[in-house]
Amino acid sequence: MIKEKIENLKSGRLTPTENIRQFLDKIKKENKKINAFLELNEAALQQAKAIEGKKDKGKLYGLAIGVKANICVQGLTASCASRTLKAYRSPYDADVIKRIKEEDGIIIGVLNCDEFACGVSGQTSAFGPTLNPVAPDHVPGGSSSGSAAAVAAGLCDLALGSDTGGSIRNPASHCKVVGIKPTYGRVSRYGLIDLAMSLDQIGPMAKEVYGAALLLEVISAHSQNDPITVKEKIPSYTKVKPIQKPRIGVVQELEGLVSDKRIVNLIREKAMEFADNMQGKVIELNLSHTKLGVQTYYPLLFVEFFSGTRKFDGRKYAEKIEDTCGEEVLRRIIGGREISKAEYKGAYYRKALRTKNLIKEDFEKAFKNVDVIFVPVTPALPTKITEKLAVEDAYAFDALTVPANLAGVCAGVVNAGEIDGVPVGVQVIAPSFKEDVLVSVMKSLEK
Repeated sequence: MIKEKIENLKSGRLTPTENIRQFLDKIKKENKKINAFLELNEAALQQAKAIEGKKDKGKLYGLAIGVKANICVQGLTASCASRTLKAYRSPYDADVIKRIKEEDGIIIGVLNCDEFACGVSGQTSAFGPTLNPVAPDHVPGGSSSGSAAAVAAGLCDLALGSDTGGSIRNPASHCKVVGIKPTYGRVSRYGLIDLAMSLDQIGPMAKEVYGAALLLEVISAHSQNDPITVKEKIPSYTKVKPIQKPRIGVVQELEGLVSDKRIVNLIREKAMEFADNMQGKVIELNLSHTKLGVQTYYPLLFVEFFSGTRKFDGRKYAEKIEDTCGEEVLRRIIGGREISKAEYKGAYYRKALRTKNLIKEDFEKAFKNVDVIFVPVTPALPTKITEKLAVEDAYAFDALTVPANLAGVCAGVVNAGEIDGVPVGVQVIAPSFKEDVLVSVMKSLEK
């Protein structure tokens, strides 16, 4: 769909102005139903008009792209869906936004999310929850809820989310869209209001793999603004070829964390079907430390989030975060503060760092024997809107996605099918900086 639309835009059968106007009209009519957009770019039509008639048209020429509320877009509000930053208009563009604009993409607006990206449901935003346009009785997942919902509802061509422990993959699964978490260091974090700096990555969301691959290709680059980005030539992700005779890993330790065994069965079936179609094979793996993902992830997250929020002290950014944030954000701030106080004993953060390295080693060993790993995205179906999860149950929803962040590898989600009428995604994990392998497998799965 995106490929055909770009062809229409570049040929003149559809103009950027027409494309943007159609989306703006649709957003104004339909956004109230799902609350995906928090703000529209008032200059979008003007910016679309400005690129019309260009001789050298960029890769994203005329496409409408929504941006999660924790990514800075000059002139738009980077609120992180929090009252703390409700009046903060970004004075600059994040690196990913610069690259999108250089390729003639049009930022159409700012998308809702869990407050400060703290959540797995899409319900903790200070400006109201995002609703799931595909499974209306269920939560859309989080924290990139608005990004997934906007794409699923057809309110934009593509969207950017951020993923610290599954925040792209979780809502991609629940909203039946495609989401990719790049390798740590593949995409610049400059301009992302971070949740946990050692884990965060910005990534694309789309209705199909081609669109996600195209946006990933554009935003992937070394940046002088972000020292962890790598200097490496970026392949054309939209042109990758299918892998011949793929070796697909499955992980019993992670499957054992799934409470709804129908999900395990569906992902296993998908792995076997894929292996049969591609003349590959399924291999059982032993990743013994991955079951400690949640216990490792949250001490790191709490401490880094606490540190990162010290700048929101009521001076430069107008509001003090502890006075204006919601319950989940405050919980994480207090948790990080207490762990930091106890850290002179090395009891939490440093031990979590050591376990993080063990999880990374597990994946490095596994990828000597397999090309990719298939894992469920969440341990259960998304909860009903009327349900309220206990804190420990909400955190457990991250159990299958956090290992990829802890290991620094890349991972993506495509739809695997439905259970009880609710979308369920398959999570594909590939080695570090092997996004071409990841996209290749995801494209084959999509077909």
